[in-house]
Amino acid sequence: MIAVIDDDESVRKAIARVLRTAGYTCRGFASGAELLSNWQSARPECLVLDLQMPGASGVEVQRQLKASGINVLTIVITASDERRAINESLAQGASACLRKPVDAQTLFAALELGGMLPERDPMAPAVSKAPSEDLSSTMRGAGTFRDGPSRPS
Repeated sequence: MIAVIDDDESVRKAIARVLRTAGYTCRGFASGAELLSNWQSARPECLVLDLQMPGASGVEVQRQLKASGINVLTIVITASDERRAINESLAQGASACLRKPVDAQTLFAALELGGMLPERDPMAPAVSKAPSEDLSSTMRGAGTFRDGPSRPS
């Protein structure tokens, strides 16, 4: 399961819709605090984590998880050009930092580099990874990737 953490509901829902269309299981969270308080029941294999949110930032969520001994594939998304925060997030273990609006194909590439593949029901009709609707206003941008996958073992 992929946890999508973003305080902007429209971004959170758009990313979740694109992931579900591509065959991924996901769940949205409005804040890092919401994710952390539901960690035991959610137990995501991957985070798509907004870097700048009210309350705990994406980097702070990463720090809290790391301090708890939790190592999870993390893809950071941001509308900011703040290199220090991006570099800090990558130093905390994020496998990629994608620029908002997020490009769906770039997100899929980041997930696959981290070892996350869709969980498609074999009886379900095949669905293209490219969403049929135009999500370009919410889902496009560039990304920064670490060298090679950093999937937890």
